[in-house]
Amino acid sequence: MALCSGSFSSATYSAKRVRNPSSLKALVRRSASSPVRFKSSRPKWSVMLAKRASFPLLGRLDRQLHKGTFLVPSIEENEVYLPNDELWIYEIDSGLWSMHLMKGELPPSMSGSCGACINGKLYIFGGFDDKGYSNRLYHVNLRTKNGIYVWKQITDFKGQPPTPRDKLACWVYKDRLIFFGGYGCRKQNELSDCFDVHDAFWEGQIFWGWHNDVHVFDTSTQTWYQPKIKRGIAPQPRAAHSCAVIGNTGYVFGGRVLQTRMNDLHSLNLDTWIWSGKIATNGEKPRDRSWHTLTPVADGKLFLFGGLSSDNVPLSDGWIYDVATNEWQQLTYLPQTRPRLWHTACAGKEGEVLVFGGSKDDLHFLDRGHCSDLLIFQTQPYSLLRLSLDCIGKNAVLLEKQIPWLPSRLLEEVMDKITFWVAVNHRQKKKAKAEEHQ
Repeated sequence: MALCSGSFSSATYSAKRVRNPSSLKALVRRSASSPVRFKSSRPKWSVMLAKRASFPLLGRLDRQLHKGTFLVPSIEENEVYLPNDELWIYEIDSGLWSMHLMKGELPPSMSGSCGACINGKLYIFGGFDDKGYSNRLYHVNLRTKNGIYVWKQITDFKGQPPTPRDKLACWVYKDRLIFFGGYGCRKQNELSDCFDVHDAFWEGQIFWGWHNDVHVFDTSTQTWYQPKIKRGIAPQPRAAHSCAVIGNTGYVFGGRVLQTRMNDLHSLNLDTWIWSGKIATNGEKPRDRSWHTLTPVADGKLFLFGGLSSDNVPLSDGWIYDVATNEWQQLTYLPQTRPRLWHTACAGKEGEVLVFGGSKDDLHFLDRGHCSDLLIFQTQPYSLLRLSLDCIGKNAVLLEKQIPWLPSRLLEEVMDKITFWVAVNHRQKKKAKAEEHQ
């Protein structure tokens, strides 16, 4: 299951679940000709492309996977902030979206927020809206049994939160949210070496710029604090960078400060608070970028995708960083026709990476490239069970008589895959029909 938090259009997309193997053949044939409104395809380079006419589009929410969940807020194509009371859930196995209305102290509609899941709760911090930058923190319990999701602003915390900012990133480690960097504002008496000034409003003594400070929120004690960095050289202040965790090490790659976008890699030991300094990797490495994603995909490996380069080129390249060899490897088989920036990404349960939303254009110029599709990249071989389920789903009509003999514990997964492939087949036929009329 995957969760998308934020706003979508009011249009609903669904496909019927298959639960009765005895009527499987009739359902598959009927679904192929009826308006199954969920869209999906399956290119070689990604497991699936799930697409909707109007999904949440822009406004990045950095994310952490929690049992197959990922999250994203949005801005509509006309740059209007969308409503903030919808939670969309994407089921990875069946390929179905469902929408749930949210209640409680709803976070304001913002862009550039940072979010992560810990112990079944989604936390969202910071962001930017027409009122300025935020340093508010909200959370919602995703493990609800009644399907009701209630937001709550955390106001009874201890300690001092970070100054207001957006486009920051975070690591999740030992029930802690560890935030790094971002762009925001500070008062004159809050200036320090961890802040690069971009602009200033001298009358109000307000300064805008980039950060490289580290802030921790302990979810078990509801406490904010700044860890004492024992040694090492911290990364240059930046925003729109990416962060990922492997073991007890937090990695940060790229980002922007002033007019410069970077391609440096740093790590921070999240137990000892020691920075690595710039990591001198072996061989070829990714080009400079911001608004990209970095996702753990296997033991000691990170997947880098997309972003915007220093010369304002939207990127569609993918790279694997291997901690053991300290090398980057470009995935040359990825298409160059699907650039993506300011998107969100998370790892699935079998090492696939789900990339959602964002833009395919340079945002500094006319942007008409808001993305509404979900890309799924396979970064390692699937399990035999996964391959078998896909085979059954694709050949459900041929296997109609055999499916009821499967163990009951497998039937639920089989039916999800059948539902998924019914939607795939429908979209392929619909696409072929549209091409015939062109």
